[in-house]
Amino acid sequence: MTSDALVDDALVRSAFRVMAVLTRIGAENDLSLTQLRVLGILRDRRARMTELAAFLGLDKSTLSGLVDRAERRGLLARGKNPGDGRVVDVFMTPAGLELAERLQGEFRRALAPATGQLDPGQRDQLVHLLELVMGTDPPAGPARGGAGPPLS
Repeated sequence: MTSDALVDDALVRSAFRVMAVLTRIGAENDLSLTQLRVLGILRDRRARMTELAAFLGLDKSTLSGLVDRAERRGLLARGKNPGDGRVVDVFMTPAGLELAERLQGEFRRALAPATGQLDPGQRDQLVHLLELVMGTDPPAGPARGGAGPPLS
């Protein structure tokens, strides 16, 4: 197998493993993968509905339905954007933040058999390499562990 094929295979296998964990955790908590993505993105920020819809590749009506369901569960709320009162932001409620933290712990524990084999230097290197592959900047300070990319 060529070096490129080995990289492709490793990325696909790691994506499958992560998606399997996320799918299981979502199902156990009555959340879809898209709902999990929203919780991950909004853990540390407010986002405009239009930005969130664009980032997730959803039309506004689909996102509105998703946010409606999360609001009914007490996980998300909507409010006027502090910088522009005409714009609607969506953000996590305290219950949503609590759930997101619990799910992050479940995710970390599920992957611990694999990630636990790495020493701290290898973990830092893995984060760096994945950020290079994804074309994003590494998070400042401790890893954000699942938080979404900046939307602004």
